[in-house]
Amino acid sequence: MKLAIVIMAGGKGTRLKSKRAKVLHEIGGKPLLRHVIDSAHQIVPPSDIYVVVGHQAANVEAAVKDTGVRFVQQEEQRGTGHAIQTAQRAVEEYDQLLVLSGDVPLLKPETIAQLRDFHIEQQAAMTILTAAPQDPTGYGRVLRKKPDSPEVKAIIEQKALTPEQQSLQEINSGIYAFENEPLFAHIGALKTDNAHGEYYLTDMAALLVSAGERVVAIEAANPVEVLGANTIAEMMELDRELRLDTARGLMAKGVTILRPETTVIDSTVEVGPDTIIEPFVQLLGETKIGEDCRIRSYSVIENSNLGDGVLVRVACVIGGASIGAGSLIGPFAHIRPESDIREGAHVGNFVETKKVKLGKGSKANHLTYLGDADIGTGVNIGAGTITCNYDGVDKHRTLIGDGVFVGSNSTLVAPITVGEGSYIAAGSSITEDVPPNALALGRARQATKPDWAKTRRARISKT
Repeated sequence: MKLAIVIMAGGKGTRLKSKRAKVLHEIGGKPLLRHVIDSAHQIVPPSDIYVVVGHQAANVEAAVKDTGVRFVQQEEQRGTGHAIQTAQRAVEEYDQLLVLSGDVPLLKPETIAQLRDFHIEQQAAMTILTAAPQDPTGYGRVLRKKPDSPEVKAIIEQKALTPEQQSLQEINSGIYAFENEPLFAHIGALKTDNAHGEYYLTDMAALLVSAGERVVAIEAANPVEVLGANTIAEMMELDRELRLDTARGLMAKGVTILRPETTVIDSTVEVGPDTIIEPFVQLLGETKIGEDCRIRSYSVIENSNLGDGVLVRVACVIGGASIGAGSLIGPFAHIRPESDIREGAHVGNFVETKKVKLGKGSKANHLTYLGDADIGTGVNIGAGTITCNYDGVDKHRTLIGDGVFVGSNSTLVAPITVGEGSYIAAGSSITEDVPPNALALGRARQATKPDWAKTRRARISKT
């Protein structure tokens, strides 16, 4: 049996009041469409996933092209039924078809698999994934032939419900499984006699039933999985649900998250057991945090790797960096992309790093900028030190050997090499290479004028 998945992603989402295509809006750190594709990937390979694109097609394709899925162009968006008609040529070689919505991001792979298996087991022409939310208002209802039967008579839109049908709780999720042969034998019979003049895939249920085909329904265990979003407020509700689900998953693996409702944790983040995440932390992108770490409040960590036993103090920003085991970061540190902070290193108060390797056990504890530098092991960087890496046109590197002591308020003008074991005197401006084990001074000689201040005050008092 050959199975394909079609994801409908061609709509505008006009109710969002946004310039962006609906499926490109993000929850949990990823576009809605990517969530759906990631779930679909666990059912079939990417080459069997077809995304129907229409509105802002080029932007949508660019956002998910790296997933390896295929694209079908829906030049004119005339409804969900028209989307499948457009995809017919691409998927008619398959035996079965699953139809997903690109704006239903919480759908789990397990639920998709359950829909597929139930559809095959029932030998149905069409299987509808349904749900029973507390408030079904606004959704089409599923009318079964009998209350305890899987067989469906029709899908009835909200405004077409009779007074007797108003109590129906079971809704149509817009997610389906089809047997291809009966689907494409009857899809041409869809009509546009509705308020929007579109071809609705929901109408396939009544068409197939009237043709004597078997149409069944299976209810999703969790109604939240099938919810879409038509407004920004609704989308943020999905974001909240997804992030809380992510936090629950991490806590189930031994991570302590204090006040999880205050954290922002993307679904792609990995955290080891016995790590503690304090309130108001953001963990974003492909971040990986080891075991026994503590991430203190107001820190933001994005696309970074932290080893075991790392302490990130209050209000640090870490992006695109690697932090070695046992390191201490912050408070108020800014670790920028391509920073490689090695095991047991310290990066302290108001220190900024960029494209830096800070060696094992080295320390930069106060008010320092380290950019484009290779710093060895056991190095002490004094408060107020700056690597002057930019000459107005190009960036240059600073090389600091093992065991170097850099005194406070020093400027190291790159390109420059400071040999291992050497000392830089406090307040120095170093413009030439320093050999190993040397002392380098680069500052003006102090001049002291006795009683100068006393004389000045006396002169001022007479005026």
